[in-house]
Amino acid sequence: MTKTPRLTLIAGPTASGKSRLALEMAEKTGAVVINADSQQLYADLRVLSARPSLEDEARAEHRLYGVADAAESWSVGRWTRAVMPLLEELAAQERPALLVGGTGLYFNALTRGLADIPAMPEVVRDAVQADYDAEGEVAFRRRLAEVDPASAAAITPGDRQRLIRALAVAQATGRSLSAWKADTKPLLAPGDWKGLVLEPDRNRLYASCDLRAAQMIEQGALDEVKALADRRLDPDLPAMKAVGVRELMAHLGGETSLKRAMEQTRQATRNYAKRQLTWFRNQTPDWARA
Repeated sequence: MTKTPRLTLIAGPTASGKSRLALEMAEKTGAVVINADSQQLYADLRVLSARPSLEDEARAEHRLYGVADAAESWSVGRWTRAVMPLLEELAAQERPALLVGGTGLYFNALTRGLADIPAMPEVVRDAVQADYDAEGEVAFRRRLAEVDPASAAAITPGDRQRLIRALAVAQATGRSLSAWKADTKPLLAPGDWKGLVLEPDRNRLYASCDLRAAQMIEQGALDEVKALADRRLDPDLPAMKAVGVRELMAHLGGETSLKRAMEQTRQATRNYAKRQLTWFRNQTPDWARA
């Protein structure tokens, strides 16, 4: 008899209802809800990341939500090192788990594998970063394409951090980042999990994104962003790149009106949701859809 997986991966774009579905399932099954969203890791982003409320967290056990400070930089590797012992612990207790989020790379690490890339020497990273700043993205991307065409083609426009990392890896290790990624094994055995992607109608999804942006203001997003601004953190930190941070910070700094900042936040949220939809459609074609 085939054993039913006790781990369900629930993926999908922002504002698609993942957290609500997971909470309903957890209340019915006693499952533990585990975070797989890179922004919901940060304690400083409860409102901006639409993290489950305190009331929702009281209705079912939630893990790995709000566990990091905004000054920290959690990588995919650090998340997997946190989540795998937790999954093993729950499996030993025969407790079901729901792993919920919109960060596709987290799901990829579990189901396809995570490359064991050596740490980059600081001198190499700094030199590559200086090259990027001097050359600009177009010329830098051409250089990357010479040593790692797969990464150059896959990294989205404007993603400075990933472009720099890809070239730094190639220079430091003599091996392309895409080659490192290809040499991987999944962290989860194929029969130990099942996957579900929430894929709402695009118009309905965009309406939900707009509603979420409005609710953020009502729930204290401006106070949250002001607290981040007061800390004067590195703008390249993951928490500082959350949707709404840059837009609302510009308003608080007197650079734009609240109305304009909200328009930009709504558009940024819709753009993010669209990218997530496309990613999950391309990367998880064999997962169930809802």
